Parts: sequence; C-alpha cells; structure tokens
Amino acid sequence: MTDADETDDHVDALLTEMTLREKAAQLAGTYVGTMDETRTIEDATRMVREHGIGFVTPFGYGASPHRDAEDVVEIANELQRVARDETRLGIPILIPVDAIHGNAYVAETTVFPHNLGVAAARDRSLVEQIGSVTAREVAATGSSLTYGPTCDVARDPRWGRTFETFGESPYLCGELAAAKARGIHGASVDVAAMAKHFPAYGEPERGEDAAPVDKSLSSLYRDFLPPFENVIEAGIEGIMPSYNSINGEPSHGSRYWLTDVLREELGFDGYVASDWHGIDMLHENHHVAQTQADAVYQSFTAGIDVHSLGELDHVDHIVSLVEAGKIDDSAVDTAVRRVLELKADVGLFDDPFVVPEDSRATLGSDDHRDVALDAARKSMTLLKNDGDCLPFDDDVDEILVTGPNADELRHQVGGWSLKDPAELDGTTIRAGIESLVAPETTVTYERGAGIADADDVDAAVSAAADADAAVVVLGENWYLHEFGPQDVNGPTDRFPNRAQLALPDAQQELLEAVVATGTPTVLVLVAGRPLAIPWAAEHVDAILQAYYPGADGGIAVAETLFGEHNPSGKLPISVPRSEGHLPVRHNYLPHPYPIGEDEHLPSYDPLWAFGHGLSYTTFEYRNFSVHDESVSAGESLDVSVTLANTGGRAGEEVVQVFGGRESASVVTPVEELVEFRRVTLEPGEERTVRFDIPVDAFDVVRPDGTRRFEAGTLTLRTESLETSIEAVDH
Repeated sequence: MTDADETDDHVDALLTEMTLREKAAQLAGTYVGTMDETRTIEDATRMVREHGIGFVTPFGYGASPHRDAEDVVEIANELQRVARDETRLGIPILIPVDAIHGNAYVAETTVFPHNLGVAAARDRSLVEQIGSVTAREVAATGSSLTYGPTCDVARDPRWGRTFETFGESPYLCGELAAAKARGIHGASVDVAAMAKHFPAYGEPERGEDAAPVDKSLSSLYRDFLPPFENVIEAGIEGIMPSYNSINGEPSHGSRYWLTDVLREELGFDGYVASDWHGIDMLHENHHVAQTQADAVYQSFTAGIDVHSLGELDHVDHIVSLVEAGKIDDSAVDTAVRRVLELKADVGLFDDPFVVPEDSRATLGSDDHRDVALDAARKSMTLLKNDGDCLPFDDDVDEILVTGPNADELRHQVGGWSLKDPAELDGTTIRAGIESLVAPETTVTYERGAGIADADDVDAAVSAAADADAAVVVLGENWYLHEFGPQDVNGPTDRFPNRAQLALPDAQQELLEAVVATGTPTVLVLVAGRPLAIPWAAEHVDAILQAYYPGADGGIAVAETLFGEHNPSGKLPISVPRSEGHLPVRHNYLPHPYPIGEDEHLPSYDPLWAFGHGLSYTTFEYRNFSVHDESVSAGESLDVSVTLANTGGRAGEEVVQVFGGRESASVVTPVEELVEFRRVTLEPGEERTVRFDIPVDAFDVVRPDGTRRFEAGTLTLRTESLETSIEAVDH
C-alpha cells in the first residue's frame, strides 16, 4: 500500500486540478459485455478516453464474450493504458469483479464451493485462505476490487441468493465474512474488498429477490447488522447497499442507513458503491424518485459515492446538481477523495498493469486448487447414514451413478461462474467416483432425470437392480438472483423457483424408483438452498449435502462416499420439512401458547437442525462448564468442554456453543450460535477445548435497536450438554 502522506498529497493535488466534470466522472462506472444491451470494449474505452470514467467492469457478469484469461488481461491493460496515457490527468480506472467464490467468471481460475458450503466447514483459517487465493487471482486478471465478502444473513431459504451467504446465523456470517476480508487483505497483492448488501437483504417478503424487508429495528440490529460490524472492524474498504427497501425506505436512497448508521454509528470511513442498477431502481421500481436525476440526488445525498453503472448520465446529473446548488461541491470532493485514496492504496497510480506471464502462473495453480478441494472436503455434510451405509466398501463390484447433477459441472459450480460447459475445468461427481474406485469395480452411469424433465428412468432402475450400491445426485442447477438467467434455466415456471423447495416430480420419481429396487442408495444433493426432502429422509439409506461444491467438488464427494475423507460439515442453515413449515431457524423468538403447545408442530421443527452433521466416527462430549462464578459487562466467559473420539476412525468435529437467556427485559432468541471451533482427534484421543466468549454476545437488543448488558441467568449448550452462569450488574 502507498504511504499515507504521499497519498494525501497526491490526492490533494489532483482535486485542486480537476474540473467538476472530471470529478463527477470518477464517481461513475460502466461495463463490457452483454446484458440488457451491449457494451463493447470500444464503448468502454471511449468513455475512459473522452470522459475519464472512473470504474469499468470488463468481465464481472460473465455474459461477456471475453472470458479467457488472456483476453481479460489484455482488456484490463488496454483500459488502464488509455486512462493513464490518453486522459488529461492520467487517473487509472478501478476494475471491480464479482469474485463470489473465487474469480469464477474468468476461465482457468480456481472455483471454490459457494459460501453456504464453506460455512458448513466452520473454519476461519480456511476462509482466510480462500480470501487470499481469491485476491491473488483477482489481481492476476487486472482487477483491484472484489465485490465481497457477502454479509447477508439468509433467513428465508426460498430466496435465490441463499447460496451466496454463510447461512442463517448472524455470528457465523460475521465471523466468516471477517475472515474472508482478512484473507483478501493479507494476500501478497493489493486488492480491496466490498461487503454487501447493507443493511438487510436476506429475508425479503415471499423470498422474492429484492422484495421489501419490513422488520423491527431490534431485528435489523440483532439479525442483520452484526456481520457488517465485523467486517468494518476488519478494515473493509467498500460497502454496497441492498436493492430492497427497509421499512419503506430503499437502501440506495436512505440517509438514515448509509450515513446515520453506517458512517456515524458504525464508523465506516470507506467508500459506498451502488449495486448494479440500484440507483435507477429508485425511480423505475421503488417510485420514490420522479426522474433519474432525482434518483441520483437522493442516492448521493444519502451517502452513495459511486454509481456502478452510472456512465455518462450520472456524470451529467452530478454536474447539473452541483451547478443548480442542490449538491455542495465539497460533498463531491469528499466522495472523489475516497475513490482516489482507494486507487492509490491498491497501487494503481504506481503500476496498474498486469504481466500476462504472471497471470498464467497464478490462475488455477495447483496450490490454489488444493485450497478449493480442501474447502469442498470440509463442507461435506452427512445428514443421514442408516446402517452405516457409508462409506462404501473398497471391494464393491458395481455402482450406479444417476441423476441430473451427477455429470454436470455447470450445475456443480453454481451461479456467479462461467456457464458454458466448454469453458469449465473440473471433476464431476461421476468422474470423481470413476477415478477413485478399484480397477475391477464397474461404474454405470444413467442420467435418469433432468432437473425438471423426465429422462430414461427405466434404464436407471435396471442398472440399480444389478448394482451393489446406487448414488443418486439430485438438486438444483446454475442460477442467479431470482433463478435466472433464462438462457440457462428456461421458463420461470420451472424448477428451481421460490415457491418450491421440494424436489421436482422427475427427480423424486427417479429417487423413489431406485430406492424401490432394494439396492443400498445414497442421495447426494447439489443445491444452493436447503431442500425439503421428507420422503428421502425416511426412505433413503444415506444423504450427503454437497451444496455447490465447486469445480473439484466431484473429488470431495467421491472421497467422502468411499471413506477416504471423513465428513465433518455442519449445516449452516436449517432444513425445513416443507415450504409450509417456514420460517424455520435455530434462533427463533419464543412465544405463548394460548390454547396449549402443539407437540406435533413445535416452533422449531426442522427436518435437520442448524448445526447438524454426522461423521464416520463417534464423538462424546463431557464436562461442559463455565469457569467463572459470575460475569459482568465487558468481561468474557471462560468455557470448556472435553471432546473424545470414541470411534474407530480419525475425524474432525466442529464444537459449537449456543447461548441464550432465561429471561430479559424484551423477548430474545431461544439461543444463538456464540462460538465454534474445529477439532481433529485420532481414535481414542480426547481433548479439552476452551472458549473465551465475550459477554456482549448475550447483549439484549432493545426495540429501538440499541444493545445493552442485562443481569440475569445466561444459558449455554453444546450438543446435549448444558450449563449456565449469572450475569451480574456491578
């Protein structure tokens, strides 16, 4: 990073020399590619050369025809050359990229499991490594900013962006988002990070993407803001608002959220950039602005510095608003200063270019893909294993592999990735199994069903009847946002959609037909959300949740099926029994039962609970205790538990501590995840695990959103063990 004094001097000099229009151009961006209309490389180059536009996303969406690494580097270098050599002041552009799970919109890069799967691993160090690898591969393609980490808390699994999140726990989301930010910042390159989507995005009405979030202030501060507080503390450079309205006020136009809360209360001093079309949505969709100019005025005065796709219209509006006296020119200077300081901090003024040879050596390197494979392994979550169906014996004679996701790499990597199969490099689940079995083992593949269309079920059933074991790989396909785009997923009435969490008829028919043969059957789920599968939970021998496991996820699945890897993932989100059971989450609020509690339909009755996950060995928890007589504000709880591996295999267990209150001045969640740690034990080994849990994890959030310490009994749980301690007010 550049010396702070040098940066200040350089920025001061630039601001003194810049015209109003040059300043406004630094607050606008464009893209290269095809979305609702085409932006060519020539278009972007012209905007940089003639107007000094400050941001260009040349490959973020993945719909651009220029996705090969060499093309991307060439585009980035040319754009920077034009900015430096052909503009009056030579200010470099900033190139942001949607590196949600690695720099997956560029060919030849490392494609990690999506965040929901990574969250199942419960491994902060692993997430830091993912952040570091992502930063290096982002920098190797000419970018200096990644749109991430995702801080959204998924509180409605119907939502099509659930897989981008770290799950339903504010604590888990915050810990892993901060770990990813640390990894990005700790890399050997200068890449900035942008947390999204502030302040609350993960519980839209109906589960519909960008639909309103109407929640109390206490819920917003308790359930949604903690991850952003964590990443701000970790030194995040950018914040992106959410598309939706919060209690009737769109995030992109809310001075309350973007200035009063984000800057003044939470102390964020970086820059704020709009989501893709978020500013235009103020007048086109939210209808709180009369015109585009009004939308620009509202968003800028609310606290947004950069219009990510503002292009020349945004420049014109900012200039007009300043000249009309509606925006103070000093406010423009403040926003531009944030942008210029960021560009200086990531070294763009020193050297904005990428060396193609360095890029080729970095992208998808063996050590980077090893991290992705480690992440996929640790994410594997064994939901059910009746009769020790898994792991398979080494000497199994014949295995059937079937299902729409068994041999489909595009589905396996999930959204925010390349979608042309010819551009993807990795190992499908079918290929992973074929590479792992003994030479004398026969692997038969029959697709059996599409995602929503019937296929040759009879062929799959016939093969299952002859096999010693069947692996049925079902779930969801590649999608973004509200289950698009249409060129991948077809009509909107098809699966996946937000009205259906159950398997489509074609997949369910295949599963039932294979199980009916009596052949031991394993269901592997490749999906971005928890799916409601009560029939499978009752009838299938074993169920493995693979999430979207990334390009090399097929290896991790195969290793888990054959016992070369002992699964250790824990669900980061509750699995509902049906859509009608929603909402279902571990940190629900308690309530009265005026006519008696319904024991058949309790408040929290998931198919599998948050934190569930089996192993091929057995673990025993002992001696769970708090080593304090009492605790007061500002202190921590010294908590310990002894974990023993009582089985016959080495294994990893995630020790999870949940906390709650017996009573408080307002209603508080029955419990929340407050700590976790991965522990590796050999057979017969035991270890005492100690936690230092800040007492503010038990703070009470008042109706106005303020947090405060309260005296009373604090309860703690790990697995089936419970303990408590008195919080006292000295």
